[in-house]
This record gives sequence, structure tokens and C-alpha cells, in this order.
Amino acid sequence: MTAASSERAKAATPKSLSGLLPFLRPYRGRIGLALLFLVLAAATTLVFPLALKSLIDTGLVAADPGARVMALRGHFAALFAVGIALGLFSALRFYMVSWIGERVTADLRNAVYAHVLRQSPEFFETNATGEVLSRLTTDTTLVQTVVGSSLSMGLRNTVMGIGALAMLVITHPYVMTQVLGILVLVVLPSIYFGQRVRKLSRASQDRVADSSAIAAEVLNAIPVVQGYVQEDREAARFDRATESAFETARKRTRVRALLIAFIISSIFGALLWGVYQGTQAVMAGRISAGHLGQTVVYVIILVGSVAVLSEVYGDLLRAAGATERLMELLAARSPVADPARPRPLPPAAGGSRVELNSVRFHYPSRPQHAALADLNLHVAPGETVALVGPSGAGKSTVLQLLLRYYDAQAGVVKIDGVPVRELALAELRTRIGIVPQDSTVFSTSALENIRYGRPEASDAEVIAAAKAAFAHDFISALPEGYDTFLGERGVRLSGGQRQRISIARAILKNPPLLLLDEATSALDAESERMVQAALEAAMAHRTTIVIAHRLATVLKADRIVVLDGGRIVDSGTHDELVARGGLYARLAAMQFGLEAPDTQEAGA
Repeated sequence: MTAASSERAKAATPKSLSGLLPFLRPYRGRIGLALLFLVLAAATTLVFPLALKSLIDTGLVAADPGARVMALRGHFAALFAVGIALGLFSALRFYMVSWIGERVTADLRNAVYAHVLRQSPEFFETNATGEVLSRLTTDTTLVQTVVGSSLSMGLRNTVMGIGALAMLVITHPYVMTQVLGILVLVVLPSIYFGQRVRKLSRASQDRVADSSAIAAEVLNAIPVVQGYVQEDREAARFDRATESAFETARKRTRVRALLIAFIISSIFGALLWGVYQGTQAVMAGRISAGHLGQTVVYVIILVGSVAVLSEVYGDLLRAAGATERLMELLAARSPVADPARPRPLPPAAGGSRVELNSVRFHYPSRPQHAALADLNLHVAPGETVALVGPSGAGKSTVLQLLLRYYDAQAGVVKIDGVPVRELALAELRTRIGIVPQDSTVFSTSALENIRYGRPEASDAEVIAAAKAAFAHDFISALPEGYDTFLGERGVRLSGGQRQRISIARAILKNPPLLLLDEATSALDAESERMVQAALEAAMAHRTTIVIAHRLATVLKADRIVVLDGGRIVDSGTHDELVARGGLYARLAAMQFGLEAPDTQEAGA
């Protein structure tokens, strides 16, 4: 556990459940009904000992046998009515509370997921996907358990416990004063145990999240794991994580068990003292047998309530930790957000204009290293510009700043004359289409995967985009054509097929600015030739920025910009750059087998 998480574990208290109030507030009416039925069920339970006292004192000791039979029937009828009322109110309470628990949990899960989707990539640099998934599943399940069950049981038993205690104090004030004094002494050790349970509850949830993070990472890289024969090693790593989670949970359970045993034993002993005093009072003639029976039942109710509350308190502590973890996600604020008053984008005729003026940028995870250093790049509407250079030169960073996944620390990035910081994120990204290096295929049909680029597009438009990306033939050959389920991450397709699905998606979107990040890197020679032709058609009448390590894919670009170390070191057409020598000429010499014009410089 990190120091930060350790501090959070120390801070987790039942007060953390107050974070659920915004999610409970819309259902105030249903909560009021649930509380009403809860109080009625508890009150009905407290009426039972009174009916029992009346049964014993009047129904069993009546002198006339006939009157005794009639009295017994009346008393048992009253007890049965109490039972019916208890069953009805309990059922209504259970339904209302369960509904609230399920509804609040669903709302909470949706809110957290929607919030996470809007976080910038900086968020995912420091938060593992498995950790987020653990909070969405395990933690929300804990919250559901408390809101939909434990909290209701706790409130019900609190009402019954207080009611039973009040009746005992009223009927035996002297004796119960002694008992209450003993109970006060029970509270102090309970607080100590409760603090330990609270810390271990948060630690246990963190350990479960660690194992979830490992599983998510490995399951997303199964081909690599199996290719390097690391199944046993990864299974052992997961086993160590789950064992750590188990050990922490074992400690929490042990302390919680001790807490339960201490509370129940102490209170039971104290209340037995009260019952003993009651029996002495009956023998001395100070109270009736019915009065003693009533006292015994109230004692049982009070002991049972305390026993339930001790368990509910443990559930509350676990849910408090879970709620705190979920509130941490909801409290996370993306550094990239819509401006208070977004500016509209002007119409883009024949493509968008792109400007990067004196841009300097450091990734949050690498603040000492400049990914871009005073970069100036202007792309005219309709122009195709290729960005080339060695790995780490800053090519992909340019695209990420255009999409405003990050904000530059200095300089201005503009689209069609408007700084991207002054645009609504949705409007900015609607104007841009992207084909990433790692093509993403969702677990749905081929038709819906392409339609992801424009959800309202017709089937005919989807098919046209697929044809333009040279994807129509292989999709039609699938078992169910465009309705074929492609599997998780498109495992039923080859790399080249997945890339053509991604290209078809961008073509369907039809944006004025197209960003191609190694769009043909996963294609074989034949597929590359077909897709390159499709891309050339797609790039017509729009601005295109292409990133490519394979220089053969950018020979026809209007301009090639060479980056190195986050700076532009050269710019021009392929022939101009080769003739001038330098970095591009060396890259071309390596890829095309040409001799660089300045071989001495190339070897330097």
C-alpha cells in the first residue's frame, strides 16, 4: 500500500457514508416510506411482550375456567394479529429498502463510470484499469449490501433496542441503571476494536483491487504471456496478490469476530444480571409472573438487537471504506475540461487549419523531459502533412494536443483559428477523425464497430465506408456478414482487418481534419496498397496529418515535417529532404536501401 492509501485507510470512518447522500436525495419519498415501515415493524415487535404479559397475568390465572378459555382465545388472537402486522410491515420494509439499495448502487456505478470516461489520459497514467474496475464492482457491491440491507437492519434493531431498553428501565429502574453502567464500560473496548476493523477493512479492499489490476493487465496481454510461456509466473503473481488480500481479510475478520464476541458476551452477562434481579422480585412478590415474562422477552430483544448491531457496524465500516474509494474517483478532476464559455468553430471548407505556435509540453509522468520544445507547425486547409522522426521525437504528442487529451504548458494550439482551450471538447473532437496505431475493435458486430464513427449513420453509409476502406469483401465473407460478432478486442480478425475497420470508422465520420497515427503499420503489402488507395481518397478535400515510420506511406504528402527531440529539424518534400541530407536522408537510406547524400554525416 502506498503512503497515500495508508493515510486514507486511517481516515475511513462511518462518516464516509455521507458521500452517498447526493445519491439518496432523489429518493426521499421512498426512503420516508421505508423508514415508516421500519418503525412500524420495530414497534410491532415491541408490542409483543406487552401482549405476552397480558396473556400470562389475565389469561392463565383467571378463576373461571370458561372465562379463562375465552380470555386465552382473545389473547392468542391478539398475538396472531401482532404477527400478521409484523410480517406485513417487515415485507414492505424489505421491498422498499432493497429497491433503494439497488437503485442507489446502479446510480452510483453509472456516475463513477461516466466520470471516469471523461478523465484525461493523465488520470490513467496513475490509476490502473484493474483498480478502477475493482471500485466499480467490488466497492459498489459493498455499498449495495449496506444501503439495501445492513443499514435497514441497523436502524430497525436500533429502534427495537432503544425501545426494549426504555421499557426495561421503566419497569425496573434501579436494576437497569446498574446494567446501563456496566454497558458503558463495554463501549470503551468496542471503540478500540472498531478502529482496528476500520483500518483493516480499507486495507482489505485495496488488496482486492491490487489483484484485480494484475488480472486486468494480464488478460489484456494473453498472447504475449503465452508467447513467452509465462503462464505459471503470472499465475503465481496473481496468487501472491490474492493471498495478500486473504491475509488482510483474515486479520479483519479475526478482529471483527473478537469485537462481536466481546460485545455479545458482555451485554448478555449484564442483562442476565437484570433478569436475575427480576426473578428475585417475583419471588418476593414485588412483580407478577407476566411482568417477568415481559422482562425476559425485552431482554431477548435487546440482546438480539445488540448482536445484530455489532455485525452491522462491521458492514458499515467496510462500506465506509468502499464509499471513500468511490468518492475519490468522483472527486478526481480532469485538468482538461470545457471552458466556462466555449467559442464556436467557424465552418471548415475544404479542411481545417491547424496551428501550433511556440508549443512546449511535458507529460505529467515525465515532468523533467520536454516532449515538445517551442514547436511551431502550421497546416493549411486541405494540406497533407507527414510527421516523421525517430521514436520519442514528439509525433504522437502533436496529435494528442490537437485532440486536447493534454494541454500544453506553453504556447497555443489552434484549430481553424480558435485556441483548443476555448472550445468545447465535444465540438473539437467532432471535427477530428483519428485512426490510431493500435486499432480498437469493440465486442459487437462489424456493422456497429464501423457505425461507432457516426452512430446515426444508415446501414448503406456504413457499407459505403467499408468499401472505401477495402473492408467490405472480408466483412461480407464473415459467417453473418456485417452482423458478425467480432469478439473481444476483435480477436476474430487479423491485425490488418482490424485496422481497416478502424479506417472505415474514420471515413464514416467524415471530419474536416484527419489524424493518421501509423494507420498502415499493421497491414501486409497487399492490404497496405489497398488501404493506402482508400486513405488517399479519404484525404481528399480535408486536412490530414500523418505519422509514419514507414516512409513509403508518406511519399505523396504535400509536406514532410521531420521531428527530433520535440523540435522540427527539417521540412519539405521527400526529394527535397533527401537532397539536403540530414536526419530524413539517413532514415530514407535505411528504409529504401539508398545511399545518403552525406554519408560522413550519416555515420557521425
